[in-house]
Amino acid sequence: MAGSATVASLGTGTAAASPAAQDREHSEKHRPTIVLVHGAFADASSWAPVIERLQDRGHRVLAPANPLRGLHHDAAHITAFLDSVEGPVVLAGHSYGGAVITQAAASAPGVRALVYIAAFMPDAGDVLGELTSRFPGSQLAPALTQVPSPAPDGTPGLDLYLRADEFHQVFAQDVPRDTARTLAAVQRPLSATAFGDRATAAAWRTLPSWTLIATEDHGIPPELQRFQARRAGSHTVEVPSSHLPLHSFPHAVTSLIRSAAGAVRR
Repeated sequence: MAGSATVASLGTGTAAASPAAQDREHSEKHRPTIVLVHGAFADASSWAPVIERLQDRGHRVLAPANPLRGLHHDAAHITAFLDSVEGPVVLAGHSYGGAVITQAAASAPGVRALVYIAAFMPDAGDVLGELTSRFPGSQLAPALTQVPSPAPDGTPGLDLYLRADEFHQVFAQDVPRDTARTLAAVQRPLSATAFGDRATAAAWRTLPSWTLIATEDHGIPPELQRFQARRAGSHTVEVPSSHLPLHSFPHAVTSLIRSAAGAVRR
């Protein structure tokens, strides 16, 4: 009879969730959604090591595509995506993605905290190219190659790629070369207009922010990252990372994002 009862219970088609699954479901319901925005010369998969760690800790994570077509276009795209997310959001940006979230979050009331990972944090009126030139140390400009490409409106434009032979040194010198080769092969280009676009909003002026400074960054100068973090009054940590701490220091990135999420309540 005991065997029959067991078979009958299994045959109902409804299995009880494990305690771990129940804990994860409860945790996700009571935490903000974490939205991760990638930067230039990358796609959303660049966040993979961090996504895995956040999900393992019960966070709901979304990583939309950043079009990389220019600051205003990209910010509008991310704002529209944020409008589709229910509940509070912790919004994180890597590299150029930091500029995008700074602009996008100003029009997205669901965003409660900003996280910057080796990122641009422009103020209203700032131009990314001008910000970079104010501080020495970037090796990015001479490593770029230009490819003619139509702009979003169909007019002639230019796409920027990071040369494969420079990718490891400029972008990811502390990441295994095999990984860097793969990342270079799948990189997505940035419209050349992005470095000349002028920011019109700075969400960090009204939202709390957390910043990870990559002290060995050859893309965005570490002193620029420090200047921006001080200006924003950001909660700041530093790691001896290349421009790609998402891969070389994923635990530190994850910890910082979780700190921001812990400060947000539904």
